[in-house]
Amino acid sequence: MSNYKKLDVWIFSMETVREVYKTTHLYPREERYGLVSQTNRAAISIPANIAEGLGRNYKKDTIQFLHIARGSAYEVETLLEVARMINIIDEQDFNNLIDIIDRNIRVVNGFINYLENKQ
Repeated sequence: MSNYKKLDVWIFSMETVREVYKTTHLYPREERYGLVSQTNRAAISIPANIAEGLGRNYKKDTIQFLHIARGSAYEVETLLEVARMINIIDEQDFNNLIDIIDRNIRVVNGFINYLENKQ
């Protein structure tokens, strides 16, 4: 599918990346190569895997890459939990990001279900 950039699943995942970057930019300098790097890489992995899966042009491959993208979203969620636990981000910022990630996961799940049920 060459128009993956028009799909909500990819658009929402790119919004997730933007919001994660805006937040991790505010992390302490000493976390630059720790939480910042890992959180950003996990966030980038979401739209990257969606694009790669859709570029394969095989339903089974696409679904597999969507599962990987969903796993990356859960990884971001966990890394944000760590940041909240050690007081790098406050409760409000955490909740805002979790809402974005939850929406992203729901859309990925919906797209997986759509593809699985498609003939």
